[in-house]
Amino acid sequence: MKKRIVIAVSSVLTLCCIALCLSSDSKLVADEGLNARVFEMRTYTTAEGRLDVLHKRFRDHTNYLFVKHGMTLIGYWTPVEKPETLVYVLAYPSMEARKKSWDGFMNDEAWKKAWAESKKDGPVVIAIEAQFLNPTDYSPIR
Repeated sequence: MKKRIVIAVSSVLTLCCIALCLSSDSKLVADEGLNARVFEMRTYTTAEGRLDVLHKRFRDHTNYLFVKHGMTLIGYWTPVEKPETLVYVLAYPSMEARKKSWDGFMNDEAWKKAWAESKKDGPVVIAIEAQFLNPTDYSPIR
């Protein structure tokens, strides 16, 4: 039960941080309607001692490839109470755009090479959780 509460609080805090960090760039106009982007919050649990390898892969390869394939980088976090974990948020114009971006990314030869290189000494990521988020009409980020 405590683990669920920690995860719930972590998720809420993550989303609050996103809103605070980007609110100055995301002023809304009341009549914009709900043509909002789709956000994806991904949580990667790494094998013990492999978080630095994952950070290096994102820093040196993944971020560039995400942008190349049309994904918007929102932010990256490591939860205080889960040191072998990376949480990050991406944004897309739509779910269709998300599918197209991920298909391009996963089939990119540069990604395949970076992924293979990062796991030469063993697995890096042992679990992935993804949540899709739609911003509310009063959210400072859309």
